[in-house]
Amino acid sequence: MKINALDSLDQTLAILDAPESERADLLLSMRQPMSGMFPWIPGGPDHLAAHRGTFGFPLTGHDELLREALTAMRSARVPERVEAGLDTAMRALREADPDLRFPEELRVLITLGDPTDDHFMHEIQGLSAFGGIAGFIELTLWPNPTVLERVEAIAAHELHHNVRYGPGGIVWNPMTVAVGEQVVAEGLADVFARELYGEAGPTHFVGAAGSSEDAVAKVLSGLEITGMQHMVPWVHGDAAARRFGAEPVGLPTGAGYAAGRVLVDGHLTATRTTAAANVRTDWRIVAGTSR
Repeated sequence: MKINALDSLDQTLAILDAPESERADLLLSMRQPMSGMFPWIPGGPDHLAAHRGTFGFPLTGHDELLREALTAMRSARVPERVEAGLDTAMRALREADPDLRFPEELRVLITLGDPTDDHFMHEIQGLSAFGGIAGFIELTLWPNPTVLERVEAIAAHELHHNVRYGPGGIVWNPMTVAVGEQVVAEGLADVFARELYGEAGPTHFVGAAGSSEDAVAKVLSGLEITGMQHMVPWVHGDAAARRFGAEPVGLPTGAGYAAGRVLVDGHLTATRTTAAANVRTDWRIVAGTSR
């Protein structure tokens, strides 16, 4: 698998250097290599809407703050570390399951986040990522100390998703997918990152409230609920549900991740296996073994 981390930091600087009237077109050019993520959309995706929806940096205002953040990401060698994290994760997955099929190319877009967005900066603490479509990973980051510490782990988490939903893996049907599928997938990806990077592995915006016994029990009560529209409230929590127009169900941020880790840890203890070796395991097997 060829890992292609797009030159998005330099392109972001070029956007900030350009007149505001030209920035939208330059952003479209930066995002164009990711169009293949959505082959079912006639004419391709609305890249400006996707940028806004994933907490991408504002095209007007705050230029100096954005430049400082770009400098911090370069100084921390974020693109190089993303590639290294993906390579390490790929090797670990291949060693655990030699029959895994990887895409020929993995395109990775690293986007600077929006420092004016309170949900992004505080609720999810500078991290929004998506790796659920084989061959593509998007990372929207703000270079706070925790994010910079976790760069490789974040990349590993998303690669686990990428392989799980790739050829030969789990089929995601938006109409019939169960909450349990994403809960277990997040747990597997977090535990996989923990196997590689220790305490830096698990997703950092999952706090004490999301990890509480009550929150975990609530998530476990909803595992059989079906339909993609239920994923945000049951996995990400009420704050994300309100942000994206879904009905809150009474869960703290990241509770689904914490519940997933509980299920996965129980399954791995019972089976004496690893999260790397379970990248294609059906969620009901994981949950059934654990509970």
